[in-house]
Amino acid sequence: MEDRWGRVAEDGTVYVRTGDGERAVGQWPDSDPAEALAFYKGRYEALHLEVELLEQRVRAGTLSPDDARTSVKQVRGSIAEAQVVGDLAGLSSRLDVLNLTIAERRQHRKVERARKVEDATAEKERIAAEAERLAQGNDWRGGANKLRDLLDAWKQLPRIDRKADDALWRQFSSARSTYTRRRKAHFAELDERRESARVVKTKLAAEAEELGGSKDWGPTTGKYRDLMRRWKEAGPAPKDVEDELWTRFRGAQDTFFTARDAVTAERDREFAANAEKKQALLAQAEALLPVGDVKTARESFREISQRWDAAGKVPREQMKDLEGRMRKVETTIRGIEDDQWRRSNPEARARAADTVAQLESSIQDLQDKHDKAAAAGDTKKVSEHAAAIEARKSWLTEAQKALTDFSG
Repeated sequence: MEDRWGRVAEDGTVYVRTGDGERAVGQWPDSDPAEALAFYKGRYEALHLEVELLEQRVRAGTLSPDDARTSVKQVRGSIAEAQVVGDLAGLSSRLDVLNLTIAERRQHRKVERARKVEDATAEKERIAAEAERLAQGNDWRGGANKLRDLLDAWKQLPRIDRKADDALWRQFSSARSTYTRRRKAHFAELDERRESARVVKTKLAAEAEELGGSKDWGPTTGKYRDLMRRWKEAGPAPKDVEDELWTRFRGAQDTFFTARDAVTAERDREFAANAEKKQALLAQAEALLPVGDVKTARESFREISQRWDAAGKVPREQMKDLEGRMRKVETTIRGIEDDQWRRSNPEARARAADTVAQLESSIQDLQDKHDKAAAAGDTKKVSEHAAAIEARKSWLTEAQKALTDFSG
């Protein structure tokens, strides 16, 4: 009995047809040939399924190219000696196609691997350069976290060419070491400065406490201002003592300034009351203007001025206005007094009368000379004497006015 892929000989030998002819795959004596063919075809189906499963795994990418090629080689060996009846040439052809697929995948993986190596190289170069940038910076808080993130990113990358990978790692590691060394030095210096600040601020807190009970408001306020300047210049102390020292320092200040402000508030109330008194006195003083009887005005102003001085200090913002208005009244009264004295001064009146007499005599003398020159026909002298007479007449007019003022 036979079919397309095999036959059963009369002696029960089962043959499978191949491209080279046929070969025996087994014996099935004393049995039904159809049953024999069915048995060996069933075994072929198992081999066929194995090829299909291999195809699926290769196409799905679950096998590496090397593992896939090994599996193909093993299956091909099984086909060569397989005790089956079926299309063995077809299975071999499918394995040939599968080898081509594997070769393509191998090439693809090679290209992909090269791309990943290239990307990894670029990323590692970037990480190393970024680490070097951080190593030269002063970001002592965030820099450590950033370098830690860079290390995590490095670990996720595949290895590249060993020589290049080692060189980049040394670059990256060196940058991390440089940063760590500089960071430690920075914080050591910071700790030293904070310890120095602790010593200074402890002293400043003690000085502030000594001044807390002072009643010397002005100078002590200046001293506290200087203490605050020195406190700021000292910089921060260690965190565990900074708040404690500040509480002491600020508490001493509060004690002093609370007492000073209480005194200042009382003084402000006193000054405000004084200002009200001076406003009333100012109204009385300004009522003296315009001046009628200068003697009465002077005596009244003197009495108001005495009460003004006794009223005491006023708020700084009111002082200029109040003093200015009071001074204006005083200046007005004094000006009128001075004018009256000037008008009644006998010595000044005598000087004015003498000036008028001298000018009148000078004018008469010049007039006589003028007349003589005219009689003599001396026109030059006539002109000179006429100009001199005219000038002295204008002087005489002013002198007579001054004398008239004294007479008034």
